[in-house]
Amino acid sequence: MSESNTAAFFRAEGTLINSGVLQAAAYMASQRAGMRERLLRFGQTALAAPIFGVLGQNDRALGNRVAHLSYRDISEDRVVVLAEEYVEDILKEKVLDSGLELMKKAKKDGHRIVVISEGISEIMEGVRPHLRYVDDLVCNRLEYKDHKATGRLLEPVVGGYDGGKWLKEYARKHEIDLERSVAFAGHGPDLLLLSSVGQPCAVNPDFTLRKAAKEADWPIMEFNA
Repeated sequence: MSESNTAAFFRAEGTLINSGVLQAAAYMASQRAGMRERLLRFGQTALAAPIFGVLGQNDRALGNRVAHLSYRDISEDRVVVLAEEYVEDILKEKVLDSGLELMKKAKKDGHRIVVISEGISEIMEGVRPHLRYVDDLVCNRLEYKDHKATGRLLEPVVGGYDGGKWLKEYARKHEIDLERSVAFAGHGPDLLLLSSVGQPCAVNPDFTLRKAAKEADWPIMEFNA
């Protein structure tokens, strides 16, 4: 394999962007027509918060499923418009300079830059130009029926322990040498992703990942928001 067959895998939330799916879901809920509908969708978003709190350091897939219930019955074209507004008004200001510097260095080192996000494709494709160095973007996708969001996510749902399995399949498909590749992430469910590469790094890690990183003697980076 040549030097070009390596990759740098970045978990967007916490590493590249100081925001997550709960903030996006709350924004979407606030744009619903009618007070009753807004309250209902805010309630669904609020329900996801303790799920992230209790399970988020182990498997965030369930929290992601609940958070995205707030998108239910929004038309596909409306999701696109709201996603554009969210990126422009809020998310582009949440991009971390420290994360951009990490990507810039990884790009200079010849790695393929792969960003993995719990966010939906409509939002993440909008913020992608602000991340500058991305070669591939992997994120969640909303299910639509009759051009309306069902509130469900298409499989596979990004955020759970499937990250390690997905990474190995990606490496096989693109002939990536994982032993010479790097990964940056900050959540417990990213353990399998990080342990699959030769150079893992925990960035602003939660309790679970911090403990595991110390035990495995992985480097830990702390960035200011």
